[in-house]
Amino acid sequence: MRAIKGSPFRPRREKRKGRTSDSFKSWQAKLLKAFVPGAESEYVAVVITGSGTAAVEAALFSSLPHGRRMLILNNGVYGERMSQIIGLHRLGVNELKYEWTARPDPEKLLLALRQHQEVHVVGMVHHETTTGLLNPVKDIAAVVDNQNRVFVLDAVSALGGETIDISKSHIYMVAGTAGKCIQGFPGVSFVLVRKGFVEKMRAYPKRSWYLHLTHYIDNEGRGTIPFTPAVQVYYAFDEALSELLEEGVANRIQRYKKAATLIRERLAKLGVRTLLPPDRQSNTITAFHLPEGVSYQQLHDRLKAKGYVIYAGQGNLESKIFRVANMGALTEAQFTGFLDAFEQACKPT
Repeated sequence: MRAIKGSPFRPRREKRKGRTSDSFKSWQAKLLKAFVPGAESEYVAVVITGSGTAAVEAALFSSLPHGRRMLILNNGVYGERMSQIIGLHRLGVNELKYEWTARPDPEKLLLALRQHQEVHVVGMVHHETTTGLLNPVKDIAAVVDNQNRVFVLDAVSALGGETIDISKSHIYMVAGTAGKCIQGFPGVSFVLVRKGFVEKMRAYPKRSWYLHLTHYIDNEGRGTIPFTPAVQVYYAFDEALSELLEEGVANRIQRYKKAATLIRERLAKLGVRTLLPPDRQSNTITAFHLPEGVSYQQLHDRLKAKGYVIYAGQGNLESKIFRVANMGALTEAQFTGFLDAFEQACKPT
């Protein structure tokens, strides 16, 4: 091997850093273009190595000044998770808790905020995949904004699948993930933060080193990542964002809605009832009552043998319902194949 004078590594590292910087800014720009179109200059996209829960936890921990509290609207497993996150640091007040099939009431939230002036942050899940329930983001955001509080939205299972106007609703922080409706790989998540809120966040207590958002904002503004990234997943995320923009967010939402409608109408003809009324259902997950005389395990195993996987209910719904997800790059032929297999699985053996 020929000897090389001097260090060959420094210039290569600088070149690699330049490529990473350009790529990182591209990912951020794509996120803003997709989810705050026309208001890109009003938000910053913070990208984190971690699942969607990491983004939610980062948003919650980074949004609260000393001596103030949070209020969580809890009507499912993921609302419960938000409550558990803030409970670790005793940052919350009594949550507003609802049945898993019920939506939060804006009027009750207004009353609670007037009674609890110590509440600075209101947290809620957009799409509660526990039941496939859509929460009333626009109405809740209006109450929070009117009361001069901060709204943190867990949109992990909603961005790219449900219609939402983040900027017009004055939502300060929205958590998302590369997977779910963006159709990337798990392992990368993000928070969209309103720029006017960033300077205030700098003065807030650092409750986590890895998940404090201003660490990311300051470094990512220079095109660098403060902690070791999952590089291969980031590049897959970049491609997924490109595909989302190419298809169009509105078009993807309609594609999901069409698939959900196909599934619901076909199962309705078989006498299978949905858990929620149509006005509460999401575009990507539907919860159904189990067919009469068929247990979840029987239905699951029969479908799995045909190459299809359904989800069980959670908590007290575990033995009563099953859930079907239709997010992802799936074709109408694949949905028809699933529905044919489902019809066969329901027949007596």
